[in-house]
Amino acid sequence: MADEAAAKKKKDTGGYAKLGAAQPVGAGAELVTIEADLTRGLHAFSVVGLADKAVEEARDRIAAAIRHAGFKSPKATNRRIVLSLSPADLKKEGSHYDLPLALCYLAAAGDIELPEDAALYAGELALDGTLRAVRGVLPQVVAAKRAGITTVFVPPANAREALLAHGMTIYAPTSLADVVVHLSGTKPLEPLTGDISSERTAPSVNLADIKGQESAKRALEIAAAGRHNLVLYGPPGTGKTMLAKALSGILPPLTQDEVLEVTAIHSTAGTLPAGEAILYPPFRSPHHTTSHTAIVGGGTYPRAGEVTLAHKGVLFLRLVLQSSVPSPYFPAHAHGGL
Repeated sequence: MADEAAAKKKKDTGGYAKLGAAQPVGAGAELVTIEADLTRGLHAFSVVGLADKAVEEARDRIAAAIRHAGFKSPKATNRRIVLSLSPADLKKEGSHYDLPLALCYLAAAGDIELPEDAALYAGELALDGTLRAVRGVLPQVVAAKRAGITTVFVPPANAREALLAHGMTIYAPTSLADVVVHLSGTKPLEPLTGDISSERTAPSVNLADIKGQESAKRALEIAAAGRHNLVLYGPPGTGKTMLAKALSGILPPLTQDEVLEVTAIHSTAGTLPAGEAILYPPFRSPHHTTSHTAIVGGGTYPRAGEVTLAHKGVLFLRLVLQSSVPSPYFPAHAHGGL
C-alpha cells in the first residue's frame, strides 16, 4: 500500500512543498499555510512560525509515523528540514498540525504528489501513524469552505462534526498510510455522506413530564418566550435544578447556522461528546465554587468560559443569591463579571 507509493519514481520538487491547514481562534478559525523546505547538509529538523510546545513536539510524532507508513524517517536523512507555518505572527496551537506537517514533508521529499486542488488537512498522529481526534475541526472546515476549499481530511472521530458543513467533500482516513495511498490513486478513500443535523434527540428533561409546580412552569414558559433571566428559589429538593434543565427543552431548536455556531464553540473548547453536533440549546451548570475565569473565560491563552459555552442556551448558576456568604457558596467575584 504505502510501500507501493514509495516505490514509485520520486518527483523532483526542488525540496519544497506547501499545503493547507487552519488554526482555531475563538469560535472560528484562520487558514494556515504549511511549507516544507529540504536542503543538503548536516541533519537539522525545525518547525517555525510561532508554534507552541505541542506543535514543536510533532517532529518526533511525524518521524515515527512516516517510518511506519513505509517511508524513510526524516531523522534518518542528511538534510536540513524546515517546516514553516504562516502567517508567522499567528500563534499555532494544538496537535492537529501533525497530519499536514507529515504530508508536506513527504511531498517536499518527492515521496508523494499533492493534488492540484487545494485541500485542508487536520489530525494528530500516533507513533504508528494512526489518526487521533483533535479539537476545533468544525471551525476549520467552515473556514476552508469560506475560502473556496471543498476537500477536507479529518480523523474518523471528528467526521460527524465535519459533516455539518454542507457542500464539502469529507474524507476520514484512519492512518497516514491511508492518506498516502489515496493521494497516489492506489486505493482512493470514499467520501463521507450524511446529514447529522436531522438526528435530533430531545433533551433529557421534558417539561411536560414534571408534575405540579404550575407557577414555576409558567415562569419558565414566559422566560423562554421572551429570553428573560429567571430566579428560582426555595428549599433544597423542591425541583429547582430539574426545572432549570427543562428550560433548554422548551427553547426553540437551533437553526442550521446556530448549530454551526454553537458546535464550533464546543469543538474548540473540547467539550463535544464524541464529536457529536449540538442540535439543541446547551445547558450549563457550573459548580458554585467555579472561578471567575472559568465563568467568563480568559486566561494566559484565552479559553471559552461557561458563559460562552452556554451560548444560545441556558446558564444555570447555583446558589448565586448567597454570593455574599463566604465559600462554599458561589463567590461574588465570579458572577460580578457577568
